[in-house]
Amino acid sequence: MNTPTRRHALLALVASMASLALPAAAQVEFPRQKPITLVVPFAPGGGNDILARAIAPRMSQLLGQTIVIDNRPGAGGNLGTELVARAAPDGYTLVIASSQVTMNPFLDMKVPFRIERDFEPVGLLGSVPIVLVANMQEPYKTLPEFIAYAKANPGKLAYASSGPGSTNHLCAAMLEKMAGIEMLHVPYRGTGPAVTDLLGGRIDAMFSPALVVTPHIAAGTLRVIGVTGAARSALFPDFPTVAETGLAHYSSLGWFGLFAPAGTPREVVAKVSADTSQVLGTAEAKQRLAEQGAEPAPNTPEAFTAFVNADIAKWLDLARATGIRLSN
Repeated sequence: MNTPTRRHALLALVASMASLALPAAAQVEFPRQKPITLVVPFAPGGGNDILARAIAPRMSQLLGQTIVIDNRPGAGGNLGTELVARAAPDGYTLVIASSQVTMNPFLDMKVPFRIERDFEPVGLLGSVPIVLVANMQEPYKTLPEFIAYAKANPGKLAYASSGPGSTNHLCAAMLEKMAGIEMLHVPYRGTGPAVTDLLGGRIDAMFSPALVVTPHIAAGTLRVIGVTGAARSALFPDFPTVAETGLAHYSSLGWFGLFAPAGTPREVVAKVSADTSQVLGTAEAKQRLAEQGAEPAPNTPEAFTAFVNADIAKWLDLARATGIRLSN
C-alpha cells in the first residue's frame, strides 16, 4: 500500500541529487563551450601583452580551446580590468593584471573595482626585477653609502620616476620611509627619458626595470646600488638586494598575474591555474619572459591570493605613513 509513496519519494530523491550534480557536471565541461577571452588591459607591445602572447598558444593546447587575446587599453589598465570584473564568472573571461592594481587604490586614482572583492586570483605569472641605479659620477657605490649621502644632503639627491604613482616612484618612497631619508622626486613621462637624463648626469639615481638599464650597467655607464626583491634575481644573480645590503625588510617587485571574475567555480580556477603553471615551466616560456627581463613565478590560487593581500597591505601602509599621492 505504501509502495507508490515510497517510489515517489525515491524518484524525488534521485531528481534532487541530479539537480545538485548539475553545476559540477557543467564545470567538468569547461572549457568546451566556447573560446576563452584573455583581456590585456594595455596596448599591444607592453609587458602584459607580451606575456599573454607567450603563454596563450600552449595554454590553448592544454585546455583544448581557442584563447582570444583582447587588448583593452585605457585608464591606466582599469578599463580592461573592470571589463573582466563585470564579466560572467564562468572562466571564459580572464585578465592579465600587473602590480599596479594593488597600488592604484591608494593613490587617489578612481578605481571602479576592488581587486580583493571582484576577482578570483588564478595565479602569479611572472616577476620583474627592479634595480636602483646611479650615475657613475656619484660618490656612493653601495646602499649604505647611498643612504649616508642622502642623510647628509636632505632633499638634494634627485631621483627620477616614470611618473607620479608609478612603480619606481613607490619603490623610492618606500626606501625614503624605511631608511629615514628625504630625496627630490623628479617625475618623467616614461622610463626612457628618465634614463637619458640619468646617463647625462641631470638626475642622480632611479629605480628601473632591470631589462631597461642592463645594457648601461654592462657598458659601465650606470652603477647598481641594489635590487628590490626579497631575494636575488635568477636573471641578475650578481646584483645585491636592498634587503641584504642595509634594509632587511625592504621588498618590492613588478609582477604579472592572472585573474578571473569573482564567483568563478573553484574547479575552473584550479584547472586554469594548473595549466598555466605547466606552460610557465616550458623552456619557450622561460625564454620569452627572460627577453623581457621577467622570471616565471607560477603558484597556486591560494598562494596568489595571499600574495595579493600582502601587496595591498604593503601599499596601504606606505600611503598612510607618507601621504603619497599621484600629485607628489
